[in-house]
Amino acid sequence: MKSVSRVLLAALLAAVGTVAATAQPAAAASLPGIVLTSSAATLPAELAPLATGRRIQYVTTGVTGNVITATGLILTPKTGKNGKIVAWGHGTTGLADQCAPSTHQAVFWEEARIAVAELLSRGWTVTAPDYPGLGTAQAHPYLIGASAGRSLIDSVKAARNLDASLSLQYVVDGHSQGGQGALFASQLAPSYDGTLQLKGTASIAPVSNTEQIIPVIAGTEGQGYLVMALYGLAAVDPAFHPYSVLAAPAEAKTGVLNTGCLYEILAAYQNFTAAQLVTNGQVPVAVVNKLAAYENPAQTAPSAPVLIVHGTDDEAVPFFLSTDYLVPKIQSYGVSVTFLGLPDADHDEAVIESADYVADWIAARFA
Repeated sequence: MKSVSRVLLAALLAAVGTVAATAQPAAAASLPGIVLTSSAATLPAELAPLATGRRIQYVTTGVTGNVITATGLILTPKTGKNGKIVAWGHGTTGLADQCAPSTHQAVFWEEARIAVAELLSRGWTVTAPDYPGLGTAQAHPYLIGASAGRSLIDSVKAARNLDASLSLQYVVDGHSQGGQGALFASQLAPSYDGTLQLKGTASIAPVSNTEQIIPVIAGTEGQGYLVMALYGLAAVDPAFHPYSVLAAPAEAKTGVLNTGCLYEILAAYQNFTAAQLVTNGQVPVAVVNKLAAYENPAQTAPSAPVLIVHGTDDEAVPFFLSTDYLVPKIQSYGVSVTFLGLPDADHDEAVIESADYVADWIAARFA
């Protein structure tokens, strides 16, 4: 294992655990992006010929402003490396540690492998964070956009701390949960990424405007996403407990959040009626509004050009969320936004069908 010196590592680990209570803001701000450990990673078969991988533990900022440990991958092209960096935000995998893609290839989804392979083929170093709480002791703040956004930016800082030859220029690219996180990263960048230079944000089937879908998701095959979202909210709001919303039959199934990942969670809840999932069959309006406040991107202006890609047959994140709400909102800020709608493409097919287009768009941002 390659790592910082033992004395420095011990000091940094202590700081990660205590800085929120003891450090001045400037001291805490200097920590994100520091690499605590780095070791060789085994990559999926589709990526191994294209890149070498390092699994890292690095410092990022938690949901309350404290510094925490996160994990992820740094993938370096074997040929044609040009120094530019793309941070890849993966789609939903689950809430438990076994759902961290850096160590569990079963949740390094096929569509993600195809997208990342195309990025590597362009000579870009790719960072692929797991997101806080996946692979570490903390609870995963699922769909809390600022959490994923900061971890994406800090993964870029970490890559540059490992390889000083890398450029300051980066693009954030992501799918679903990762598309949402990418948009949050673009909002946060001016005040958070320091000397880095965000050149663009590509967002495929991003979660957005959740107040439009939360009230109607109970009783549908995708209602497992709502259960995960309630636990994501609990990770940032100690006063909120999912059991205040979940009905008794749904409470009885929550063990799957610890034992399974995305598809096991969806399967566990897919046949519930609305009343079996949430009390009285409805999520309280106050909870809907609180979730939306944490989850909706574009509440402030993105700081670089944006590409939104969405399939018309998306079964997980409805197409109209992008066309009717998200794209017009970004346009209202005067930010350059390109929209690509993919006829007949579902949630994952949108990633696969747009891999070349997205990479071409990113290349134009780096030009």
